Amino acid sequence: MEITIDRLDNIHEAARRFVECMGEGNVFAFYGKMGAGKTTFIKAVCEELGVSDVVTSPTFAIVNEYRAEPSGELIYHFDFYRIKKIDEVYDMGYEDYFYSGALCFIEWPELIEELLPGDATRVTIAEQPDGSRTVSF
Repeated sequence: MEITIDRLDNIHEAARRFVECMGEGNVFAFYGKMGAGKTTFIKAVCEELGVSDVVTSPTFAIVNEYRAEPSGELIYHFDFYRIKKIDEVYDMGYEDYFYSGALCFIEWPELIEELLPGDATRVTIAEQPDGSRTVSF
């Protein structure tokens, strides 16, 4: 599946289409260069799912937890950019998150590739020459 975001004003429409196509998976690994829009897109997806809290990058916290309303669905948002050693991810108890059944949105999954569940959905966000973004999964 491929979704094009031609301008930031259309990000919620793209996020809505993404949510409609998420299927039964719960772990989504977001790949893309720095500045590709991973955090911005995840924020829009969380809002489409009903998160009313402010969604921010968990760069320093590594993981942020949100609840969708009114369903109460739990959502974890990870950013592994600052991980220095894979042991840090073991120490945080990644299994408790990835295998909890809760939605998990992961930025910089390439740094923990070996720990991703085999059924994780790989999502790539790429900036196009015209400034638009393509979300492929």
